[in-house]
Amino acid sequence: MTWGVIATGGIAHAVTADMLKAGATVLAVSSRDIAKAQKFAEHFGIERAYGDYHDLLADPDVDIVYVATPHGQHHEVVLAALDAGKHVLCEKAFALTVADAEEMIERARSKNLFLMEAMWTRFNPLIRKVHEAIDAGEIGEVRMIRADFGFRHAFSDTDRLWAKEAGGGATLDLGVYPVALTHQFLGVPKHVHAHGSLAPTEVDADAGIFLAYDNGAHALLSCSLVANTGARAEIVGTLGRIELVDPMFNPTAVVINGVEHAIEDEGYQHQIRAVEECVAAGLTESPRITWENTLEVMRTLEEALRQMGVSYASVK
Repeated sequence: MTWGVIATGGIAHAVTADMLKAGATVLAVSSRDIAKAQKFAEHFGIERAYGDYHDLLADPDVDIVYVATPHGQHHEVVLAALDAGKHVLCEKAFALTVADAEEMIERARSKNLFLMEAMWTRFNPLIRKVHEAIDAGEIGEVRMIRADFGFRHAFSDTDRLWAKEAGGGATLDLGVYPVALTHQFLGVPKHVHAHGSLAPTEVDADAGIFLAYDNGAHALLSCSLVANTGARAEIVGTLGRIELVDPMFNPTAVVINGVEHAIEDEGYQHQIRAVEECVAAGLTESPRITWENTLEVMRTLEEALRQMGVSYASVK
C-alpha cells in the first residue's frame, strides 16, 4: 500500500521520516506551494509532488493519506480524502469541534474507509507496558493523574499556534495529550473544570484542566504556550505510582514503583505500522484508538474551551 502526505511542515517531516524507517512506501506529497512540495519530495525521495491536495487525492496509486495540515483544515481535507476513496491518518487534535469530528467519522463509516486520529502515544510500547502494570494491579486503583505539556512560544497573530482560523491555542495543540492520557487510564470524566488566559487572537494561551470522576479519582492537567512546564505525567494509585518521563507523549522511559523501564525512541513508526495492519485487515477504525475514543476526548476539550470562552464553531 502507498501513502500520500498532505502538507510539508515540521510534523510532516518528522512523520514522513519515520514512515520510511518503518518500511512504508510514500509515493506523493502535496503543498499549496508547489516548490515546497518538490523540495520535500526531493529530500525524502518521494516520486510525485503536487501543488494542490486535490491533485494528490486524484492520484489512483495513493491508498492512504496522512493529513498534517493545521487543525483548522482537518475537517475539509479529511472529508475530501474520504470522498476520493482514500484511507486517512489525521493529525491531532482531530478537529476543531465535536460536530466536525462526528461528520468526519460518519463519512468514513459511510464510505467503509479507515480513519484514525494520529494519537501516536497510544502505540508507544511503554504506554502498553503501563497498561499491563495497571491491569496487573501493580499500583492498585488509579486515584490521580498529573500531566503537563507547555513551552514558551512568542506571540504572533499569523503563527499557526496563535491563529484561530488554524485551530491555534494551547488546549487543542498541547492539552490534547494530557487529556487523552487521562481518558486512556481513567475513562470519560463526570465533570470538567477549566481555567486559563486568552491571547489577543481569542485562543487560549494556557489552561489548567481538572477532570473529576464518580469514584473520587481525578486528574490535574495543564498546557501552556507562555510557560515552559515541561511534558511529564504521573499516574498515582493506592499501592504505588508510575512516572512517564519527559516527553510524556512519547516516553522512552517510565518508572513503575521506582523501577525504570526504557526503550529506544522509534517515534511514529509503531503508529504507521499499526495503520497499515488495520488497513490490510479491512478495519475502518483502530482497536487502540477507536472513533468513540476520539470523540470522547474531543468532547472534553470542547467543554474545557467553552469554559474558557473559546469557540471554534464559526471557523471554516
